[in-house]
Amino acid sequence: MKMNHVGIMVADMDKAVEFYTKALGLEVVMGNTQVIEERETAIGRMCIAVFGEGFQGFNIAHLITSDGIGVELFAMKEHQPRHIVDFTRLGIFHFCLQTDDFDEVIARTSQFGGKVRMDIMRYHPEDDSKQAKMVYLEDPFGNLFELYSHSYAETYASNYE
Repeated sequence: MKMNHVGIMVADMDKAVEFYTKALGLEVVMGNTQVIEERETAIGRMCIAVFGEGFQGFNIAHLITSDGIGVELFAMKEHQPRHIVDFTRLGIFHFCLQTDDFDEVIARTSQFGGKVRMDIMRYHPEDDSKQAKMVYLEDPFGNLFELYSHSYAETYASNYE
């Protein structure tokens, strides 16, 4: 099994594309594109199945990480105000990115309208040979994401050197 992409709801597509490309370094595969409710195409029928009748249309952009994972940004015409994270709700509540440019990505996150949600944390502060760091951040629309300085295996494996 491989991760292919993640879909993220945003309120302003231009601001979202700017944030995800300039703050986080993703690349645009397909720029801001309008999708309307229609039944003539497979995509149109799929959108009705997913979003329901009368979804009013949306804009979508497709971005990609340096390791090939897709990020779909959705800006619905009828969007909700910024959400408050409800940790009682089941489902995905964040995604995680990894970078070699940890401190600079954190700075750019704030510069482009995101938030730093916590102090930077080391997973193994008692072991100077393990330098894995993490932080929770937020995009300009309230979507949580985590930032890692090291790979998943380096961060969690007890025997990883």
